[in-house]
Amino acid sequence: MIHDAAILGLGAMGSAAAYHLARRGAKVLGIDQFEPPHTNGSSHGETRVIREAYFEHPSYVPLVQRAYELWTDLERESGEHLYLRTGGLMVGVKDGIVVGGSIRSAQEHKLAHEVLNGPEVTRRFPGLVPSPEMHAVLEPRAGIVFPEKCVAAHLAGARKFGAELKTNEKAVSWKAQNDGVEITTDRGTYSAKKLVVTAGAWLPRLFPALQRVLTIERQVLLWFKALDPTLFTPDRFPIHLWEYEPDKMFYGFPDLGEGVKVAFHHQGETTDPEKVNRNVTEADIDSMRKLLARFLPQANGKYLRGTVCLYTNTPDGHFIIDFQPGSERVVIASPCSGHGFKFASAMGEVLADLATAGRSTFDLSLFRADRFGPA
Repeated sequence: MIHDAAILGLGAMGSAAAYHLARRGAKVLGIDQFEPPHTNGSSHGETRVIREAYFEHPSYVPLVQRAYELWTDLERESGEHLYLRTGGLMVGVKDGIVVGGSIRSAQEHKLAHEVLNGPEVTRRFPGLVPSPEMHAVLEPRAGIVFPEKCVAAHLAGARKFGAELKTNEKAVSWKAQNDGVEITTDRGTYSAKKLVVTAGAWLPRLFPALQRVLTIERQVLLWFKALDPTLFTPDRFPIHLWEYEPDKMFYGFPDLGEGVKVAFHHQGETTDPEKVNRNVTEADIDSMRKLLARFLPQANGKYLRGTVCLYTNTPDGHFIIDFQPGSERVVIASPCSGHGFKFASAMGEVLADLATAGRSTFDLSLFRADRFGPA
């Protein structure tokens, strides 16, 4: 059988691509070396931030606005609770990357927002204690998406629309041919007209030319017991991301019943997806406690648990969403540099457009694969 599209990797982006392609009537083959949703890649940890005033670049704003719409559609179709609105604070010095970039995106796209100084933040949200020189951008639509539930909902929808999903099957190689693409796994060989590769941290193994471009980063997620849990309930405590020193960031979530979750945004060690240390260390915990003591002292209680996931980073921190250079049959996606999950619903639609029509209605120029030079 020749499929219309094959997808390698069924995490955030791959599950969404499978759903959108199958929903359009395409014959879809999805392959994953694990059983998604799983804890080996980048799409676990129970919660992910969704935010609209995007400090990384204003070009992301239309994509995340479409993602909000599609998460709502998926909630309705699946019957699952996938998004929780909490509001969000981007905190740092006013001319820094986070606050300055958030204001730029909010102004360019005319987004609802407030700019607060440090004391105003603490008055509004007593669990947060910025330094006096800090400011924060408060955006009302920010909140939480639930990654495992989102991946499961996309996969269930893909199956409902006829996608063939093969799990616990590892892709070994692929090759483009005149009439399509041949994919070899540890169980067999398959043919498809188009190939979408959303393999995350395993992407460099399937595209050796990207090994010089992409780095895999160990990312630790930690949960602590609040000293005063009433300060951190989702009805009164927002998601938050801090630039606590120039170009150094951490982020966190309300307590959803199992502790206050916090994590560094980058600063993790470079690793390999097959060799990463998946144990949370005392050093991991101690590093975060120092930040909690400064900025969330009432969250600095008993350490409850932690987990490790992976970032797949590009040199400039932006995605790669593009055809393989020189090919119109192979789409590369998902090196999202640690900030991609919120976009997954919209990226599934984008990847379906690329695989079927060869183009997207969104401006994807920021994500070109050739921006780092020839492969």
